[in-house]
Amino acid sequence: MSRTEPARATRRSPGAARRVTIAEIAAEAGVSEATVSKVLNGRDEVAPATRALVRELLERRGYRRRGTHRVDRPGRPGRAGLIDLVISGLDSPWATELLRGAEREARRHAAAVVVTVADGDLADGAWLDRVAGRRSDGVLLVLSPPPPAAARRLAALGTPFVLVDPVGGFDPAVPTVGATNWAGGLAATEHLIGLGHRRIGIVTGPRELVCGQQRLDGYRAALGRAGIACDPALVRYGDFRPEGGARGAAALLDLAEPPTAVFAGSDLQASGVYAEAHRRGLRVPDELSVVGFDDVALCDWVSPRLTTVRQPLAEMARVAVRTVLAPPGDGRPGEGPDDTPRIELATSLVVRASTAPPLRPARGGSMGRDGGG
Repeated sequence: MSRTEPARATRRSPGAARRVTIAEIAAEAGVSEATVSKVLNGRDEVAPATRALVRELLERRGYRRRGTHRVDRPGRPGRAGLIDLVISGLDSPWATELLRGAEREARRHAAAVVVTVADGDLADGAWLDRVAGRRSDGVLLVLSPPPPAAARRLAALGTPFVLVDPVGGFDPAVPTVGATNWAGGLAATEHLIGLGHRRIGIVTGPRELVCGQQRLDGYRAALGRAGIACDPALVRYGDFRPEGGARGAAALLDLAEPPTAVFAGSDLQASGVYAEAHRRGLRVPDELSVVGFDDVALCDWVSPRLTTVRQPLAEMARVAVRTVLAPPGDGRPGEGPDDTPRIELATSLVVRASTAPPLRPARGGSMGRDGGG
């Protein structure tokens, strides 16, 4: 080494933060280092109370594993080659599309996807123990919404994470990848208005979910642009599942002046609208037009094929994988107060066979099969 080259520091500078050790956590918790290690690695043989205490200390003391403060570029050493996808359930085509997109993108980066279904253990954090034990390169959270403690613990572990398709409230510091729900609701409703419908019902998602509210806002905006008053009786809340769609459709079709078209907040809910229309002997689209949201494979299976708003689920998952694998300095989440990604991918209307002009032309700005208005 030349005399002009500065010597490498062998000691931590006075202002540098000292790394918390497992031994210190164990001493403060009054347990062995082995017990702390078991909690970190997601092992089961730790009493719940002890596990909770150790977790709280790890979070409060800001414990970080060695080597987990960064994610290297693909092909460089230091990566585990694992992406965790944490999701509340896999029992829907929506979840399948997300998984398909994540798996394909991870494969491009020589990584594998590990799925954690966290339907019943969001609060107790068992899924976080499993994620921590794998030392994953990144985490895709498909939860509604993720517990705040989860984000804090993932940050303490040095694990990049992204909230995918956010459906509820979330911390502004949490990076997200979603879709343009408002624009999708607008496009679906404008399509029906363009066909001549004036009495259009909507079965959106649960009241507390942001994505459903955004689709409802888009619906209302389209009606306003067309000079059509929004009738509160035509707005129903569902659960994004077939049962919710059927219940919402039943309430709408029981009205004295039922709608001639229904915008369902998801394709699964649209299938429930189909079921209720069929039960009543109504033909789709001759007597009831239906539009869904998501564009999952179900749209081609139902009869008639479903007009829907395409939400690019697989692409959302691919973008999320690329985000958590981005090397430091390339926009990876968690590197500064102003760098939190807020990515929204465009939705688009896919017209199939479930929508058509109403049987009778509109009169007086509203419409019903009885011609009233």
